[in-house]
Order: sequence, then C-alpha cells, then structure tokens
Amino acid sequence: MDTPGGLDSAMRDIIRAILSSPVPVLTYVSPSGARAASAGTYILYASHIAAMAPGTNLGAATPVAIGGGLPLPGGEPEKKEPGASEGEDGRDKAAPAPAPRDAMKAKMVNDAVAYIRALAEMRGRNADWAEQAVREAASLSASAALEQRVIDIVAADMASLLEQADGRTVSVGGADKTLATRGLTLREVTPDWRTQLLAAITDPNVALILMMIGIYGLIFEFMNPGAIYPGTIGAICLLIGLYALGTLPVNYAGLALIVLGIALMTAEAFAPSFGVLGISGTIAFVLGAAILIDTDAPGFGISWAIIAAVAGASLLITLIVVPMAIGAHRRRVVTGAEQMVGSLGEVLDWQGAHGHVFVHGERWRAAAKTPLTAKQKVRITGLEGLTLDVAPVENDADREKPHV
Repeated sequence: MDTPGGLDSAMRDIIRAILSSPVPVLTYVSPSGARAASAGTYILYASHIAAMAPGTNLGAATPVAIGGGLPLPGGEPEKKEPGASEGEDGRDKAAPAPAPRDAMKAKMVNDAVAYIRALAEMRGRNADWAEQAVREAASLSASAALEQRVIDIVAADMASLLEQADGRTVSVGGADKTLATRGLTLREVTPDWRTQLLAAITDPNVALILMMIGIYGLIFEFMNPGAIYPGTIGAICLLIGLYALGTLPVNYAGLALIVLGIALMTAEAFAPSFGVLGISGTIAFVLGAAILIDTDAPGFGISWAIIAAVAGASLLITLIVVPMAIGAHRRRVVTGAEQMVGSLGEVLDWQGAHGHVFVHGERWRAAAKTPLTAKQKVRITGLEGLTLDVAPVENDADREKPHV
C-alpha cells in the first residue's frame, strides 16, 4: 500500500471488506518511501497483519472535509499553555490535545477517534497512538511503529515478510487461525482499466488539465457553431474534470478565481484592453490554481510546472489564437452563394419588379423593390434560390463601400 489518503466512504468500504474476509488480510506498506497516511492508517489498523518496509511511514489521520473545513496539521500552529513543559519525545506534558473549534469538526474527529480505537482494540494494537494520529495528526516511521505496537512486522522485501508472518495466529471470523506463509507462491493481481482510469483522472494535475481542455473546447464551439469536435471533446473533458475535482478537497474560492481568470482572458479576445484583461486573468488563474486543493496532505498538490504551462497556454490562446479566429469569423465570405451578397452588378434589362443583372461574369435573374433601368449599377442584398435581390447604388461613395 502507498496512499496519501482518500474518501471516508471508500476507506470504510475497504475496511468492511477486510473485517468480513474469510481469509486473513496482510497489508504491507511498500516500497521504501511509501506511506499509509490518513485513510491508509485506518486500513493498516484493520488488517489482520500490519507490515511496513524500512523507510516508510504512517499517520496524519485527521479527517478533512472536502471543499474546505477542518485543516490538516500545519495550517494553524498549536498554542502552548503557559508553564507547559515538554517531555523527552518533544510533546507537551501539561497541555491537553487541542479541541476542535466547532460542533461539526468535533463530530468528525470524535467519530474518527472512536472508529480507529475500535479497530486497534480488535487487533490488539496501540489504541492511544491511534487517537493521537487522528487528533494531532501524529506520524511514525516503520521502526517506531513496530516499537510502539502499531504494526506487527518490518520487512525489507516480500520474502522476508512471508517468513516473518509464518506461524502467527490471527482471529478470522471469530476463530483463531495460524498462518502458514513460508514458501507461498505469489500471484500479482493488477488493477483493471476502470481503476487505473479513475486513479489517473483523480490526480489534481490531470483534473485541472481536463477542466481547461473542456472549457476552451466549449469556447471554440460557441465561436464556431457546428464544428462538433471542439464541443464534444470539450464537454467530455469538462465533465470528467469536474467529477475528478468532486472527489478532491477543493477550495471553492480557488475554483472561482480560475473561472474568473478564464473569463477575463476570454474578454481580452473580444474587447482588447492592451493586455490588461489578459494579464489580470492570468494572475487570477495562477492564484486560483495554487489554492485549488484545500489540503497540505502529500500527493494532493498541483505542480507549479503544470500551473505555469496551463496559464501560459491560456494566455497564448487569448492573445493570439482567439483574435485570429474572431478575425476569420468576421472576414467577408469569398466562396459559395453567400459571397454574392454585397457584390456590385449591372442591370441588363428590366421590366416592372424583375429583370436580369450581370454579376461576376454571369447573367442572373433579379428582383428589386424599386424600378430599375438598363446599365444601372446595383448591389446584391440577398439570394433566394436562383434569384438575386438587388438594390440600386445611390452614389459613387456607395459603389466603393466595402461589404462587411
């Protein structure tokens, strides 16, 4: 196991599966450098055998509310009471554990404490340290965890783990069972494609990129209706990105800043302000992305390289690509039947409200609301089937006036 934590509901589903398992479950935090933080600590406590590799750690099990709420350790420094002394382990002897500031946080913390203590008592592990991991976000290395009876085994590799687990007695379904793990044949079960996909898209960096692709895809679709691909791909990416953000502890102020930044950068393309809106939008986007994930837990931050790349790409699209697209959209049509509208022509013959005109080297049937005469200059105002709607050109200035 190597995890920074996860959703409470998913964690409890995993723990229920472990507790109801008809065979013993051995959880191994590996390789060196891995961690069983937050929800991983609860899962380790629930396992029949808890093992860790050297150089790993567990703890920091304080519950965090998605979308803000209870901060993880490090957000607010702990205030010491006057006269409080420190023990050899650096912890205050006199000062009690800090209490949550409101009822909702107290409910979350107390529920988590009761849950992890119940797991510790079931497996005969250190319940007091488990409570510290929840209330104070305490953490331990593998060797310290073994010394304090938080885990059962420290093993450098799988062979050592199986050898040390051999002969141990665990309780499974209310009955004691002795493990016989020496010389077992290992079979690796890899995650299916769905699990791998969910693991990929719930990475905060991937979620941010998907959301940006979705937003700009929809913007290009609205600018060029009927393109289909930008809108379709953009809608899919946006929904997947929003789903991923829904599983992460999102700071809604950061999300609002990102939306504001995109709006300002888009406004720069439609109402040029010599870069003021574009630069302001980029600053808002960078600030929003920096505070988007509302936790200091390892593994949940957004890379500054990703933020810089996405912000730079957004600014580039705003200052170069979007103005080019808008200019092309406003440019006069030069192909198809629509290019006839606005063109100048000359009357060949006319009778009543109908006649024929010469336009682009061709003779066309035409109609007008006012009588016309032969050789009179006209401008094409519309096209109905194979009949042109024309209007007389009043003066020389009108003849030279370009059509937009």
